Amino acid sequence: MEVLRGLRYVTYLIFHPFNGFWDLKHEKKGNLGSALVIVALLSITYILRRQATGFIFNTVNLLELNILVEIISVVLPFMLWCISNWCLTTLMDGEGSFKDIIITSAYALTPLILINLPMILVSNVITVDEGAFYYFFISLSTVWAAALMLVGTSVVHQYSMTKAFITCICIIVGVGLIIFIGLLFFSLLQQMFWFAWTVFQEISLRF
Repeated sequence: MEVLRGLRYVTYLIFHPFNGFWDLKHEKKGNLGSALVIVALLSITYILRRQATGFIFNTVNLLELNILVEIISVVLPFMLWCISNWCLTTLMDGEGSFKDIIITSAYALTPLILINLPMILVSNVITVDEGAFYYFFISLSTVWAAALMLVGTSVVHQYSMTKAFITCICIIVGVGLIIFIGLLFFSLLQQMFWFAWTVFQEISLRF
């Protein structure tokens, strides 16, 4: 019941972001369960978009489509954003907790669901000449979500819009650094594994 109440609040928040995000944090209008449902729905939306978008606008090879990869491509960037957000704003006197960041970020992504789902159906009935209509709404969903993310960052951490904008840029850079360090770490682990395996083989051959 609480999750459904939190999901219904989305329709108010996306049109009244400043008041919406304030109430989301201080009046507990949203909750972690609703946020996780939104992320799950976003993953489903992107899977459906890959599979069911009209062939005119779909450049994906369905034979190579991997549902697990599609889910990871949504969940991983979301979690990296939240982690980078928490790490940076902790150093920049942000007032939002990690839970607040997850909830705020998830709610900010709602336009990607509300617009992309109908566009999947629309893409199957419009022509190439009407493609501008399709791409306009796809772009609108992205811009709307980005604007909500900016406002959400400002409200949850009690930043000015200028500081929130700079913080968002730093968060994106932070995500890149996390990915770089992660790849470096796994590359190092791989090299250590092959070194240990080579040493093991050498010792085995000697005995």
